[in-house]
Amino acid sequence: MTDEPETFDLPPDLLEAHEVLASGAAQILPADGLAERLRAAQRENRPLRVKLGIDPSGADLTLGHAVVLRKLRQFQDFGHTAVLVVGGFTGQVGDPSGRTATRAAQSAEDVVANAKGYFDQLTRILDADRTEVVNNADWLGRMSLADILDYTRQVTVAQLLERDDFSRRFTAKQPISLSEFIYPLLQGIDSVEVRADIELGGTDQTFNNLVGRELQRSRGRAPQTVLTVPLLVGTDGVEKMGKSLGNYIAIAEPAAEQFGKLMSIPDSVVGLYARLCTALHPREVDELEAQVAAGGAAANAAKRAMARAVVSLYHGADEAAAAEGRFDAVFKRGEVPDDLPEFVLPDGDPVHLPAVLVAAGLAASTSAARRDIDAGAVRIDGAVLPAKRYDVPRTELAAAVLASGKRRAARLV
Repeated sequence: MTDEPETFDLPPDLLEAHEVLASGAAQILPADGLAERLRAAQRENRPLRVKLGIDPSGADLTLGHAVVLRKLRQFQDFGHTAVLVVGGFTGQVGDPSGRTATRAAQSAEDVVANAKGYFDQLTRILDADRTEVVNNADWLGRMSLADILDYTRQVTVAQLLERDDFSRRFTAKQPISLSEFIYPLLQGIDSVEVRADIELGGTDQTFNNLVGRELQRSRGRAPQTVLTVPLLVGTDGVEKMGKSLGNYIAIAEPAAEQFGKLMSIPDSVVGLYARLCTALHPREVDELEAQVAAGGAAANAAKRAMARAVVSLYHGADEAAAAEGRFDAVFKRGEVPDDLPEFVLPDGDPVHLPAVLVAAGLAASTSAARRDIDAGAVRIDGAVLPAKRYDVPRTELAAAVLASGKRRAARLV
């Protein structure tokens, strides 16, 4: 990650932009590419065209997904244009990046249907007035086989096999479809078509983005700069953020839920979250990292500042302050919030608690609920439920507060 970006002899008015835009980047290729593009934009008196390719899956966006979108918003804040390339065509091929097996392709109808929910969430991050949305089916779908073959001459099979995921699969004698080989080429053609100055992506997209440089150069155009961002670790501080691991924070979650999850992350990743998930200036992030290193109350204050900054982005400063107040009421003073969601107990006596935990949204499945009970994570009015006690008399549950873990609770009625 870039800690102290080089200045590349930039004038003062571009130095600030370079510091912010380079902060948190995993890699900038070539190293002076961002500086050169900023100079070109100033010289030509135009905004940069900053490309991000997306193949909407329809899933809720998490803070992990938002890392690259936050970087794109930073470019917009400096007056540049975000160019979102929807994979109306490439989504039907399936991006093989980081995969150990062929990815299932989407139909054109799936891509269009998934895109709507995806874009509703994008407006929480991007400035709509500085965003262009294009569909690569508009040009890829019209290209002839001769057009595609002309582009294939710019990329060799040997280059494709240098990719880590292809190399691993080839060595393991796992199948690689020809369409997967074509995917980086198609993504590169997108860069030619939208006249990209810069392409953003996760570290798993580096190869694909570099293909765009080669194809642009072959068409006599200035090759785009590639800026990649790290993959965000989840709330466990170890694994990549993902729903399957339950270590994610969704950008559409309630403010109180977001704040509570952010306060649960290890101190070791507070600086990473501040740099990748907030709008804080790099020098403010440096200060927070120094506070974390100091430990104790200073580290707690830094974590709170990071959590407020994240929640403010998606819910506003007032909601962030209210979420912090609720967090303190519950976890510092042991109070039961007045706004706990209510859950109506099902018929029957005794009540099967794992089923109630799932129905109330306090556990993902009955097996997960049993594990939580056995781990001592489930409480009734503050009292820990003994392990293996899955069936509870109805009288013990009526009007009680059922809690699972530190942040999930419901009032039973």
